[in-house]
Amino acid sequence: MLTARDIDGLVFTAEMYGLQLDQLGVLLGVPAERARVIAGRWRQRGFADMARLGPGPAWIWITRQGLATCGLHYTATPPALSRLAHIRAVAATRLALEATDAYRQSGAYWRGERRLHTGYRVGVREHLPDGELHWPDTAPDTAPGTTPPPWAGECWAIEAELTRKTVTRTTAIMRELLARTGDYGCPAADASVPGRPPRHARALYLCSPAALPTVARARDELGPLAARIEIRDLPPDAAFPVAEGMGATDGDAGRKDTG
Repeated sequence: MLTARDIDGLVFTAEMYGLQLDQLGVLLGVPAERARVIAGRWRQRGFADMARLGPGPAWIWITRQGLATCGLHYTATPPALSRLAHIRAVAATRLALEATDAYRQSGAYWRGERRLHTGYRVGVREHLPDGELHWPDTAPDTAPGTTPPPWAGECWAIEAELTRKTVTRTTAIMRELLARTGDYGCPAADASVPGRPPRHARALYLCSPAALPTVARARDELGPLAARIEIRDLPPDAAFPVAEGMGATDGDAGRKDTG
């Protein structure tokens, strides 16, 4: 039988394209070696594949059978090698946000790029944020007397920035995020309609030291809109870990585990 923890872990891993085992441990609240055991059980049951794809611990991703079990319609594929660093940074960002008291007490939820992409219109060029953070108007499970956060009811665009883009490109993305009025996948005419409330009340940028100067300069180019851009540091564990004992053995390096 799959436990609630198994289901949460499978869905989270699928929505993030994949996870490294140390991040799976953080998600499940267990040590990395225990996370390896759990991931191995998923692999034996055909729900996941696992391999060392880059620096640090092995990666786990969800198979076609696992996706079907979770009721998800994503394509079953390992995370792209060219995107490993970015996928890890976004996962670290999501884990950090979901660990905050405000997130837990308000009933907030994450809507990631992969889910946003399911409504992507072929032939339409639009920027997808790395995720959306939705803050409900009310939280039914909030303790009596708890005051909702001042941002209750808002939707935030989340961007994890590892590498430096041009100021021009970054500014254009910021303007597009802040001007958007419709959901992703909506008709083109509804994507940005003057006079309608913006979809994203603010955009939260979490940056590496390399990306921070460009993001800050791009925000300065926005004029009054800059008040809706917040800049923070990426979580410390957004970078690949280098600790020994994490990940596949040397004999597993470069080999796809199929179970």
